[in-house]
Amino acid sequence: MYIPPHFKITDDSIAYDIINEHGFATLFSQHNGVPAATHLPLLLNKEKNCLYGHFARPNPQWKEIESQTVLAIFHGPHCYISPSWYETNKAVPTWNYITVHVYGEIELVDDEDEVMESLQELVLKYESPDSSYKLEDVDSSYLTGMSKGIQAFKLQITKLEGKAKLSQNHSTHRQERVIENLEQSAHSEEKMIASWMKRNL
Repeated sequence: MYIPPHFKITDDSIAYDIINEHGFATLFSQHNGVPAATHLPLLLNKEKNCLYGHFARPNPQWKEIESQTVLAIFHGPHCYISPSWYETNKAVPTWNYITVHVYGEIELVDDEDEVMESLQELVLKYESPDSSYKLEDVDSSYLTGMSKGIQAFKLQITKLEGKAKLSQNHSTHRQERVIENLEQSAHSEEKMIASWMKRNL
């Protein structure tokens, strides 16, 4: 990923936060000699330096994925930045965004306990704390049957890149004008970018 120095996320803990907050990723690899991509939730395990996930078993992407380096992209908030917000008309539009790229190697996981543990963690992350749904309450035979329809994996992280393009190449005054306009938006993406920009002022 092209990252000018002033846009580079140098603190891994910030990159981990982005992964945790925006866990629905795009996983790229090569399949039959051409690029392949699957959109799926990935769960970070910082202690093991890996990501857990699973493919639908009919998805052919997993079948030759162990022998290559793969790329998972986590898309954070992003939005259009209008030059009408600047103090001059000598300007052009741009796009502010946050993203994390994770490179690594895939290990397919077939151990039933490890598969169930990763699925349980995924459900706990996304279910509301007061939800009545509990994975352990699901009929075990039904769950076993459903689990045969997936191929679990873990992605051992070898490289982590983070980019936060938040108008850092503009003056503080101009950044403040952008933040002010973004905060007036009714859209959550714009508000999130404004919040990130305020953290970086």
